[in-house]
Amino acid sequence: RMALITPCTALRLVNAESDGLPGLIVDRYGDFLVCQFLSAGADYWKEIIVAQLRRLLPCRGIYERSDVEVRAKEGLPLRSGVLWGAAPPDLLEIQSGRLRLWVDLVHGHKTGLYLDQRENHALMADYAHGADLLNCFCYTGGFGLWALLAGARQVTQIDASADMLALARKNTELNGLDPAAVEYVAANVFELLRTYRDSRRQFDLIVLDPPKFVAAASQLDKGCRGYKDINLLAFKLLRPGGLLMTFSCSGLVAPPLFQKIVADAAADAGRTARVIGHLHQAADHPTALNFP
Repeated sequence: RMALITPCTALRLVNAESDGLPGLIVDRYGDFLVCQFLSAGADYWKEIIVAQLRRLLPCRGIYERSDVEVRAKEGLPLRSGVLWGAAPPDLLEIQSGRLRLWVDLVHGHKTGLYLDQRENHALMADYAHGADLLNCFCYTGGFGLWALLAGARQVTQIDASADMLALARKNTELNGLDPAAVEYVAANVFELLRTYRDSRRQFDLIVLDPPKFVAAASQLDKGCRGYKDINLLAFKLLRPGGLLMTFSCSGLVAPPLFQKIVADAAADAGRTARVIGHLHQAADHPTALNFP
């Protein structure tokens, strides 16, 4: 798998608590570093951290993306902008194995990309040849692009953001992939999947990579219903023998609970499902052993 994602010019350098620096995220995109200071402690040491990054990691510029709501819990304002050096271009090209991607470091989600999914994106090379793929919450197209590289017959990219779909389209062009093999749909995923169910549309491969449904303990019940609903719809849209890659980035939904949600969704859909693998965040996103 590692051979599939070499070379790689976008990766995480500091993963907060798990790298001994609580509240600090540092990601590298080519010649630029993008930082998030998400706690009062990290923010207090910002000037020294930036100076050390300049010394240790030569780059063209260091950009801040501390525009995350969690800062409000620590009484911190949301901030973004150049911390040192040059401002990043409107779109920056990075390499992720066989895939080239345009990244918007200023307006993109997180620090520009969901770097934690990089290794899972590359898994498409093992499963997508000749397949019809439905890629839900596609962002800038990662799973779908890898599927096209692997020889997928048809890819449907769905996201609520037309801007992100436009970038997914640019990424398709950047890699010289067949635009006729891709359908881009700007829509609410829940509503669209119900439309596909009612029209009996089916796919060989479905990816569910939704945003966080559970941000606080008070949202657990509602979030679990959301995960159940979307997985139920996906099971109904899979052809016999199809493959579902389903994800949760809600830390409050423990893995056994998530598996139970997916199992209940399969049962309600009248499908027999088997687990062929458990996927995790990329190797540059370590988890300290003291975390549950």
